[in-house]
This record gives sequence, structure tokens and C-alpha cells, in this order.
Amino acid sequence: MNTQIGSEDDAMLSGQAQILQYTYGALDGMAIRCCVELHIADIINNHGRPTTLSEISIAIDSPSINVDGLRRLMKFLVHRKVFDEMAQSEEEENEPLYSLNHCSKWLLCDTDVTLAPLVMMRTNPVTLLPLHVLSRSINEGGTAFKAAHREELFDFCLLNSEFNRVFNEGMACIARITTYAIISDYKDGFLGSKGTLVDVGGGIGIAISEIVKAYPHLKGINFDLSHVISTAPTYDGITHVVGDMFESIPPAETIFIKCVLHDWSDDDCIKILQNCRKAISKETGKLMIVEIVQQPIAHDIFDDVRLSYDLVMFSHFSAGRERTEREWKKLLDEGGFSRYNIIKIPALQSIIEAFP
Repeated sequence: MNTQIGSEDDAMLSGQAQILQYTYGALDGMAIRCCVELHIADIINNHGRPTTLSEISIAIDSPSINVDGLRRLMKFLVHRKVFDEMAQSEEEENEPLYSLNHCSKWLLCDTDVTLAPLVMMRTNPVTLLPLHVLSRSINEGGTAFKAAHREELFDFCLLNSEFNRVFNEGMACIARITTYAIISDYKDGFLGSKGTLVDVGGGIGIAISEIVKAYPHLKGINFDLSHVISTAPTYDGITHVVGDMFESIPPAETIFIKCVLHDWSDDDCIKILQNCRKAISKETGKLMIVEIVQQPIAHDIFDDVRLSYDLVMFSHFSAGRERTEREWKKLLDEGGFSRYNIIKIPALQSIIEAFP
């Protein structure tokens, strides 16, 4: 037997399975979206115990529910390890029981710490459509998002209030999760800060509100564009300030900028960083950047997602990208920050402390 031919056939078969898995991978996100829309995780959680398909279907409360479709959805999500399934004892009905696990707990809607709004934003038709024209973006240049919608992302949000809400809620939920990781693992960083903390591009203020809640000695300013600030709720200790980070940034002892710079080109980042440098009036001032730092070799469970994020940046922003430490150092040098530290936290992003 020619083992080399057999090995080649096995490799090709494995390659076929891999391509098929990637091709149908879009169903993963849409199945999870369906789960969020139907509040399946919340239904199971509200029962306080493993729940049958019948109980889930009754709680969905639809007069024409497709129980067979629900069963097949749950089978798929169990296979993907989003939910756990267990059989009932022989004395009970032969209907499986579904329970939450460490994955599905992130899909709860009735809780502050959740990924459900991000699921809804990332699987929204507005954000999915640009992925259909990636090849056009590569062939002709330009942004896939603009090719699909005739507007850049932030301009589209300005003109479409409903998607602006979905986008802001998606960003807010991941901001809250990342901020909790920052607060738990970066205590000394904020304890050493004094006076005013400005969150540049802070969205609706989730991150800065949680930081000031944990460190009430700080005065918080949430700084963003008017159409973003207009949807921001009121928080204790936080002042919402409308402005453009390319023009100027409110003066502060400490500046916090999270998941903003990856949206922009190197030249734009340098302008923003130079404005941050001008806003830090004292030599004791500090800039806190929270961003992905791409690694050449896989180090942790988020590395695959970090690569995916770079493709999101490419498809949704004209010059957005995720950067390596070397690329961050170059930007910081040209932006007026001569020293920096990279601090890892239990999150997708890292903290980059930068000093004049």
C-alpha cells in the first residue's frame, strides 16, 4: 500500500471538511442571534433549573411556534457547546433538559454583564452586508462598508438613529466587560491618578462611569461627538462633553482612550495622540490606551478573535487596523509620548500606559 497517497487523501479530506466548516460558519453567529432574540438563555435562567424544550417553547409565548425548528436550533447550539443537554431519568418523560453553561451565561439579556447587545450588533444586516463586498474593496480600494452603504460607518450612524442605537449598545456592553477587567486587574493605575479623567471617544459613558464609581476621587468627563452624547444617560460624577478629538481634548491629569485608535489611520492616530499630549498639562500626566496588541505567536484564548477584529477593521473603516507593539511604539513616539508600558488584563485588549 502506498502510504503517501493515503496520507495525501486524508489531508485533502481534512481540508475539504475545514473549508466546509468555514463556509457554514456564518450559521454560528446567526444561531446565537436567534437565541438572543428568543431570550432562550433568560428563559432557562428564570426557571432556575435545567429546562425542557416544552417549557422553553411555552415561555417563548408564540401562538404559532415551530417546536421542531426550536428543537433543531437547540441541538445545534448544544453541539456548539453554547448550552448543556442532559437526559431525564427513566421514570420521567423522555425529553432532554437544557441548562446554561459558561458560554450561554454571556447571552443573558436581563443582566448588566452580557454579550447579547454585541451579538445583535455584529449580526445586524448593516454590519454583515459589507462582508459581501470584501473582494471589491481589495480589487478597487476603498471601504467595504462604504461600498455597501454609500456612507462611512460613523456617517451612517449619524443618519440612521436605529442602527446608531444598536451600534452604541453593542459597544457599551463590551466596554462594560472590558472595564470590569481593567478595574479588577489595574487597581494601582487609577489609585495613582488624581483630578480629572477624560474618556476620549467614550461613547455613551459606560466605561468612565464604572471607573469613577470604583474610584470616586476622580472627576470624570465623557468626551464624544454630539450624536453619541445625545443618547448618553446621566451618571453620578460624570460630565458629558461634546467635541471632536481631532480639534482638541479637554485638559486633564489622565486621559483614557479605549478602542478608538484602531478605527483610524496612522496619521490620524498621531493627530489624536498629539491632542492628548496637549491636554495633559502636567509632566505627571498619563495616557491610558486600551487596545488590542497583536502578537506574532498565539499566546492566549483571544488570539483568534484578535485576528478576526483586524478583518472587521479592514471591512468597516477606511484605515482601521489592529496593531503590533512595534506599531504602537512608533505612533506613541510621533504623538509625543516617549515612554510606555503594556499591561495585560483578562480581556481581548491590553492597557498601554504612555507618558510624555
